[in-house]
Amino acid sequence: MTLDAYVLIAGFMFCIGLYGVLTRRNAIGILVSVELMVNAANINLAAFAHFGRGIDGQVLVLFTTALTVAEVVVGLALVLLLFRRRKDILVDLANGLKG
Repeated sequence: MTLDAYVLIAGFMFCIGLYGVLTRRNAIGILVSVELMVNAANINLAAFAHFGRGIDGQVLVLFTTALTVAEVVVGLALVLLLFRRRKDILVDLANGLKG
């Protein structure tokens, strides 16, 4: 496979994730879409590292994977809090969690 194929696949995945973030009202669906976008960025980093013969991209992939895991933990904690308070996980109801 060429670099163009990897970039095209990653761009397609990123667009699907962006569409999911913009159209979903469900908090879990939004988190999954954000994960798809981060994975598309990881594909680009790994592809550029492979074709550029550098290790910097691989290190960035590991770093972004660790950040993604932390983001998932915080996101799921917020979803659990939203569900406990409102008995629903719609993002529109999250405004009531201020106080």
